[in-house]
Amino acid sequence: MNQRVILSSKQLDLTITRLCYQLIETHNDFAKSALIGLQPRGIYLAKRIEQKLNTILKDKKINCGSLDITFYRDDFRKKELIPNSTTIDFIIEDKNVILIDDVLYTGRTIRAGLDAMLAFGRPQDVELLVLIDRRLSRNVPIQAKYVGKTIDSIASEKVKVEWREIDKEDKVWIMKND
Repeated sequence: MNQRVILSSKQLDLTITRLCYQLIETHNDFAKSALIGLQPRGIYLAKRIEQKLNTILKDKKINCGSLDITFYRDDFRKKELIPNSTTIDFIIEDKNVILIDDVLYTGRTIRAGLDAMLAFGRPQDVELLVLIDRRLSRNVPIQAKYVGKTIDSIASEKVKVEWREIDKEDKVWIMKND
């Protein structure tokens, strides 16, 4: 398997900072906005963004939660999936929700996230933030408003995001199966 780093730890941190400033331009003080990270790996990006926003905005309350989409996936019966937990301790009704995931590939995970989110209410607006957008492989017409890095990749390649919380260091890889 051939692999190469597409974002180093420092580049990943800079990318998250840039994404935070883009969010601030749109959402200002986040009084009517909320972040929701998609399980399993979008939650790490959501937490990082929440932490960075808290540093930048100081005393502002940022609503941040995590959403398990296991039972909303269209491949639920075909794969052995392990359910995660949902933690949304705020009302999303009439809020501007930013769904967050690490990699946008086919769009099917995001579609499941939209379905799962609606069980918690009807937001005023929903935006998508992703760290990596693999733009050439959509199965559903979904597009991110906030993108850390866009890459062109083929089906035989895989993008892996490593988070220091679970993988010991931050790094984004693209891997090609031989």
